[in-house]
Amino acid sequence: MSCEELKELYELYALSALEPAARQELDEHLARRCPNCVEGVRQARQWTSTLGYAAVDMEPLARLRGRVLAAVGAAPEKGSGWNWLSHAWAAMALVLLLAVLWYGYNTRNLQTRLADLAARNRLLADALALVSLPDSQQLTFGGAAPAPPRGRIWVHPQRGVLLLASRLPQAPAGKAYEMWIVPKAGAPIAAGLFQSNQQGEAMHVWPQTVDLAAAGAVAVTLESEGGAPAPTTTPLIVAAF
Repeated sequence: MSCEELKELYELYALSALEPAARQELDEHLARRCPNCVEGVRQARQWTSTLGYAAVDMEPLARLRGRVLAAVGAAPEKGSGWNWLSHAWAAMALVLLLAVLWYGYNTRNLQTRLADLAARNRLLADALALVSLPDSQQLTFGGAAPAPPRGRIWVHPQRGVLLLASRLPQAPAGKAYEMWIVPKAGAPIAAGLFQSNQQGEAMHVWPQTVDLAAAGAVAVTLESEGGAPAPTTTPLIVAAF
């Protein structure tokens, strides 16, 4: 997560109420002495530490004290005052705050997961269309090579390109795979960035029109995570038309 995403978790961190995965990410930022997170957590701890002193001392009715003590089977204690009630209100305020923060965090987390699921469903729908359309042209790569990667590519003139790869190692930190449409003449056309998973599998859809008559190949190179205007490394994948 970025510092911008983590700043919403500072209060939950200060209250020791974060899920282990989120806490580990924030711990890593703090271990690197990230100035934003260090200061944010410091302020959150300072703010939450004042909750115990937030309750106002109050004098309830004498009969209320008797009823509360009778309900719990306790006898009145002389000179004890009503600090216990103030502390109870402070504790209740802390619990309510924790519940609100936890609810807000889980709501945002659920919204993020639903958005990711919707995006993945759209990707799968596009991929299925590219595989099933009769006008799609299928290419293969890596079949004769002993080393990875290998897989298939489907190209449709209106729906774009689908790449399915296996044995494709995960890109190093700060890097990503970039697909290119290589014309028979002219410069390669950037066709999107993607990553492979821990099993070395990757799926990438580029939903743009493709001039099949002018295209010579589909290629993949390893570039910086922001992409490159032109290939800067030797292609790891080349599938010729």
